[in-house]
Amino acid sequence: MGRDNSESADYSGMNYSEDQHSDSGSSGKDYGLAIQRGHADPFYTMEMVARTAEREAEKRDTVPLCIGQPSTPAPRVVRDVAIEAIQNDKLGYTEALGIQPLRERIARWHSETYGTDTKADNVIVTTGSSGAFVAIFAACLPFGGTVALSSPGYAAYRNVLQALGNSFIDIPTTAETRFHMTRKHLDDLAQAGNKPDMVLITSPNNPTGSIIDPDELRAISQWCDETDTVLVSDEIYHGISYGRPTVTARSLSDRAVVIGSTSKYFSMTGWRLGWLIIPDDPTLRETIENILGNISLCAPALSQIAATRVFDDDALAELRVHVERYKENHDILNKELPAVGLPRFAPSDGAFYFWVDVSDYTDDSVAFAHELLDATGVSVSPGTDFDGSADKALGKKYVRVSYAGTPEEMREACRRLKPFLEARRR
Repeated sequence: MGRDNSESADYSGMNYSEDQHSDSGSSGKDYGLAIQRGHADPFYTMEMVARTAEREAEKRDTVPLCIGQPSTPAPRVVRDVAIEAIQNDKLGYTEALGIQPLRERIARWHSETYGTDTKADNVIVTTGSSGAFVAIFAACLPFGGTVALSSPGYAAYRNVLQALGNSFIDIPTTAETRFHMTRKHLDDLAQAGNKPDMVLITSPNNPTGSIIDPDELRAISQWCDETDTVLVSDEIYHGISYGRPTVTARSLSDRAVVIGSTSKYFSMTGWRLGWLIIPDDPTLRETIENILGNISLCAPALSQIAATRVFDDDALAELRVHVERYKENHDILNKELPAVGLPRFAPSDGAFYFWVDVSDYTDDSVAFAHELLDATGVSVSPGTDFDGSADKALGKKYVRVSYAGTPEEMREACRRLKPFLEARRR
């Protein structure tokens, strides 16, 4: 699956993860290696979530725009099936790969949605998409292997890689490429002798909400095929888009690995259910099965049973209504953010995020987020969570705004933001 590129290197603005070291302290026992492998940067978004929850518990007025999850419940039919299963099913362990009816249903939905030839044998059910990341990293990467990631990007990718003893190549992106890496980035890496073992694409992207250009995804897919590099496409936000097409990597290469989830579009975050769609490779399937069987035994049985119905027509009808609301929220913020003093943000093509430039008001997005919450009750995510560079220079200038709530919350947030920003303009 590619060569071992475990050593860090400098290359034309790309940022490489570095080993994390720790002194053993006064305990007399050296925990350096354990701490190094288990290192994870702080996730400030969760700090904001906790602080928001505290305010709400104290009955203090809040407008939560920091959490990346739907504010809607799972579809009615899913909840009804879950209730029935609780009453009538023992809900014991399932197969490590997931129950066959769910794997078959995911395969059929994927084939029908994207026109792919996806079979149940290609589908592996996981404990959320997080379980899918761990499984595919562990299965496909050599120890110390590298993964090319777009920056800004989801923090957990980097943190999980580091915890597994791998590293990442952080590729800074701009609006010119819709905040996605390009084939040119990968060509440049290879020419410099730093070809990654894996390329990870997320579209729609978290935190920007941008969707990769289909032709660019095709070019990246071809590059991965030509260079024997594993392509992983995180497609957990598919279904939530506003006119710009989303393309599955599986339609472009039969070697691509796709990650999906019931969390976002399907409104089932806490049910902790995701999946991998892998190539026709029995060895890879067996490897992942062994990994999952030892790490998690199986995905939650109740969630698996209930999710067999999330692809039904009545469930999908509910979900389309959710997307209509996200679109309304998107349109409100797209209009109101410039009006309150925040005119610069990434093109939010999908998901439910705006990646907003706050450099007119701060060079410390963590402090800015806390001050905003204290002063107005509006909570946002500091951009540093999504910046993989050592100095977090970009992330310090941005915040992520989630618009998965109600239109009323979006309008109220903007109303509160305006005087706060007017008082801070530098």
